[in-house]
Amino acid sequence: MTATGLFGGYAVARLSGIRPLGGVVLAAAGAAAFAGWKQNVGTGRAAALTAVYLGAFGGSHPLAKKLGAWPSVATVAGATALASLTAGRR
Repeated sequence: MTATGLFGGYAVARLSGIRPLGGVVLAAAGAAAFAGWKQNVGTGRAAALTAVYLGAFGGSHPLAKKLGAWPSVATVAGATALASLTAGRR
């Protein structure tokens, strides 16, 4: 879900030219991921994973200056997916 939110949010923002629309995609995927994590591992860990997701989004911007936009999104999406797989399951 996190990779979908990061890739999807960026793609929607870029292709539509409407950045807030990409934010809607990012937020919806984040909310869905939080709900899944909360069910699987509880509120505390779900909140921590959500912080990782939001940090990845924020970190993708300076990273894009070094790697380019799509490689940056791929890097942070992979990192959040790995975090979700390792800490978001029992």
